[in-house]
Amino acid sequence: MLPTQVEVVGVVGRNREAAEILAARWGVPGYASVGEFKSAQRPEFIVSAVPWAAAPGVTEAAVELGLPVLSETPPAPDLDGLRRLWGSVGSSDLVQVAEQYPMYPSHASRLALARSGAIGTVTSVQVSSTHLYHAVALMRAFLGGGLGPVTVSAQTFVAPLIDPLVRDRWTDDDRPKDARTTIATIDFGGSMGLYDFTDNQWHNQLRSRRIVVRGSAGEISNDEVVQLIGPRTIVRSPLVRRQTGYDLDLDGFETDHISIGETILYRNPFPGLRLNDDEIAMSTVLTAMAAWARCNGAPPYPLAAACQDHLVSLAIEQSASTGMPVTTSLEAWADAAP
Repeated sequence: MLPTQVEVVGVVGRNREAAEILAARWGVPGYASVGEFKSAQRPEFIVSAVPWAAAPGVTEAAVELGLPVLSETPPAPDLDGLRRLWGSVGSSDLVQVAEQYPMYPSHASRLALARSGAIGTVTSVQVSSTHLYHAVALMRAFLGGGLGPVTVSAQTFVAPLIDPLVRDRWTDDDRPKDARTTIATIDFGGSMGLYDFTDNQWHNQLRSRRIVVRGSAGEISNDEVVQLIGPRTIVRSPLVRRQTGYDLDLDGFETDHISIGETILYRNPFPGLRLNDDEIAMSTVLTAMAAWARCNGAPPYPLAAACQDHLVSLAIEQSASTGMPVTTSLEAWADAAP
């Protein structure tokens, strides 16, 4: 869909048979190893889309060949895996991770507003929409969080909930079933995050999504901002999405921009493709990776950030399972440039 920016030149399978199946499915050449792929195609970078346990090996194979790699989240399944991976490839400056949530149009517009100073110094972020490392990535994006130790306190609660939708279908089942909610506070040292996630909240439309970004001079709550703009003057303003394709707007159904008043906070970088928000975000990650690999742009989401966000997510799970606070350690990637 973006042939002038990114072209798929081949696909690598775990063996020759898998490579042939993938090649037939996607209509591109197939290869049985990253090395074979590099020799044949000279790719600018590779995308690793494999199970958690296999991800570090693919990343290491690419780095050994000098290839930049964009890995799915998380880059390794557990803390030992994160440490081994960082020790192996952390100094290479060849690894980025496909964390798309801060690049969602809605989140990107809120980030632009928060970074403009509109609500003063950001002090806390509440996220109730997505899980673990994705939620932590959003928190750290707003807080400008570093890579140092944090303290997590988490609890879980179980309550009945109907689950009308899963990833790919309606369930047609209106019987309530036990659903677990995990709530955690994360002390980043001078700022804090509140994590609130219910099983299948990504897809269950009976649970709303919520993000609250609080600052010293106001807050952003979902699609509204409240600010102190002068003496005895507090105003509330909506973040407005211009969506084309309604009524006699014949430009096609897609996001055009998100604004507050006369200020455009976000503009869809892929007009005419009619992408949903997740597709826009992933396309943004992919094109940013391409620009970075060509030394023509900033890194989209470095390995150090991904390791830190998964470290904190593991602490959330540990605290929830033990009922005790967990303080993360200072890891080797903490010295990496943001």
